Amino acid sequence: MSPEHLSVTMFLGIFVAVLIGVPLYLALGGLALLFGILGGWAPMVFDQFISRIYGGVMSNEVLPAVPLFIFMGAVLCHSGAAEKLFSAMYRVLGGIRGGLAICTILLCTLFAATAGIVGATETTVGLMALPAMLKRKYNIPLACGVICAGGTLGILIPPSVMLLLYGPIAAISVAKLFIAAIFPGLLLSGLYMFYVFILCLVKPDYGPALSREERAEVPMGKLLGEIAMYMIPPLFLVLAVLGSILFGVASPTEAAAVGAIGAVIVALGYRRFNYAVLYDSAMQTLSITTMITFVTVGAMMFSGVFMALNGAVYIGDLVTALPLGKWGLLFVMMFVVFILGAFIDWIAILFIAIPIFTPIALHLGFDPLWFAMLVCVNLQMSFLTPPFAYTMFYLKGIAPPEVTMTHIYWGVVPFIGLQVIGLALCIVFPQIILWLPNVIPSSWFLFKKRVIFADSENVYSIISEG
Repeated sequence: MSPEHLSVTMFLGIFVAVLIGVPLYLALGGLALLFGILGGWAPMVFDQFISRIYGGVMSNEVLPAVPLFIFMGAVLCHSGAAEKLFSAMYRVLGGIRGGLAICTILLCTLFAATAGIVGATETTVGLMALPAMLKRKYNIPLACGVICAGGTLGILIPPSVMLLLYGPIAAISVAKLFIAAIFPGLLLSGLYMFYVFILCLVKPDYGPALSREERAEVPMGKLLGEIAMYMIPPLFLVLAVLGSILFGVASPTEAAAVGAIGAVIVALGYRRFNYAVLYDSAMQTLSITTMITFVTVGAMMFSGVFMALNGAVYIGDLVTALPLGKWGLLFVMMFVVFILGAFIDWIAILFIAIPIFTPIALHLGFDPLWFAMLVCVNLQMSFLTPPFAYTMFYLKGIAPPEVTMTHIYWGVVPFIGLQVIGLALCIVFPQIILWLPNVIPSSWFLFKKRVIFADSENVYSIISEG
């Protein structure tokens, strides 16, 4: 079998391995080892694994920001700000139909900017919002869909772990990715709230308004004071962290360290920081970081052998040879990412698909930053599309018995459609992505990473600039 055919078989093997229940990191690493030997590199494949793991993971200057941002989000989620903020916000917005669901999306948007991952945002907000909506007779699928869709914002709105990993893979500044993701994230959040508002106007029983008695329990002035008290410190911390990155004061890793310390200070200010909070936050950080690291190592091994088999070049040539034009090829790439997202973890998609699709996008004349954000917005859907929709599993794990998987499945369907609309808007109106990065002078982006793949020599290197 030719190397090109081996690479295609290797690519398809991921689907088979995942579907039969093999852990993703073992599937990636195991297939890399098997096809590396089949490709005739039995002695060299182990050396390549060592060099890629060291060069791409252990010496990567961006990856240390991952546990720091996760820890920052975990501490803020345990600080008690979410509960107090939710309680005040839903009394302010509860007078309108669907106000509780809109409040849930707003809170998900805010805490997405502190967590960087989906699970922390969804479980924190879901534990508060789902019982409150069920108590007030909200439509169960709507309640489930709002929490699942709001939770996905945690992987797009900066500081996002996905953007931290994407930057070095696609040779794009992490700071530019962060600033480019702000408007798409807010666009999706706005689409969710608009949909809920219109739906509850048409079908009032889907999201009943709070009674006048409930809203009169606490004076409006006190509610606004609580919102300010529990929103401003986390928001200020997020803006300070992102601002230090975007304006070149600190690298993502340095800013993440400041954010982690800042989150502890915020929790101390709310008098909610103790040994239990520290332990739970540290264990959550350890668990998520370990998962990301193992999948990253497996993906690095897989992509190294895949490119050595000329798989990236072969598939790239097949795609560009299709008589579809540049926009047709863009649709094909977006569709492939969408299908992959239903079966494979987003980390593996980054390491497998991005080295293939980024050169194609550049060849077609697309802006690399714009294309990167299209992929990231597309990957939002991977958290909602079965069979491997993580948000559904997170929600089911914290939901009461009366909430079934059927409710959750039906609840996410409209929000998948809204994400498709958001992706289409970003394609039709590229300035949604590009306007803000173009406003900030490029000299402010101090932290740049360039990734070079030399297929013929099977060399992987990361060069820091600035």
